[in-house]
Amino acid sequence: MALVPYGAGGSTVSLPVPMLTDDNYTVWAIKVEANLDAQRLWEAVVPAEDSATAVIAKKDKPARAYLLGALSEDILLQVSSKKTAAELWASLKTRFVGADRVRAARLSTLRGEFDRLRMEDGVELDAYAGRISGMAARYVALGATLDDAAMVKILLDTVPDRLYAAVAGIEQFCDVDKMPFEEALGRLKAFEERTRRHTQDSGRDGDQLMLTAAQWEARKRQHGGVHDHDDDGGSSMASGARRRRGKCYNCGVRGHFSRDCRKPRKTAEEKAFVADVEDEPALL
Repeated sequence: MALVPYGAGGSTVSLPVPMLTDDNYTVWAIKVEANLDAQRLWEAVVPAEDSATAVIAKKDKPARAYLLGALSEDILLQVSSKKTAAELWASLKTRFVGADRVRAARLSTLRGEFDRLRMEDGVELDAYAGRISGMAARYVALGATLDDAAMVKILLDTVPDRLYAAVAGIEQFCDVDKMPFEEALGRLKAFEERTRRHTQDSGRDGDQLMLTAAQWEARKRQHGGVHDHDDDGGSSMASGARRRRGKCYNCGVRGHFSRDCRKPRKTAEEKAFVADVEDEPALL
């Protein structure tokens, strides 16, 4: 729908018209108010104290037409008898927000929901901050306000333990009573990003250390194993494996050394002959 701003000399700006349904009044009201205010027509819906009657009368028709165009057919038929934009807006607000008693009851329920807000593990900070901001918009729709101090407090008090260090730093070095909600959120996001990067770097270092340890174990196995000893001071299984790989120069049989050989001792000439025979390549 194209609206002509009051006193704009005929220039038009096309703005999307949000459609009111049974369950989106809060969001709808925010969008419609912003659109009418951008076109300088909001004064016809909620007149200012110093507004001239003639000016309001000129703005009333385009503002009413815009509001009617943003209603579904069933809602439109119920409020079509309202002749001014202010009456139309008040009727819709009464229908969806309720009278004073209903509004007070809804506000009490909303406060309870706000006090029960908690950020579960695995929930993104942006998503949780969106819930808090949505609560603030619902407060405004009910005629109340949710200031930054309350939003910052609920944010810092309900984040999970992984962000506790950042919360402690903010509360120690910053004035949380005067801190904007966006600043508190930005500080928490910066801390979370730095923590995530540090964790990733630590994980890569751990993998490198594990790889080095594995390579070291392979190198020790390649060079004969580890020289461990049992409680009695005897040699370990690795030392036994090296003895089994030895060659006896007394009998020429592999699997033990000459000092452990049980066969009769041979002379030096016989030992040399056995060694030469073992070392010669086989004849084809």
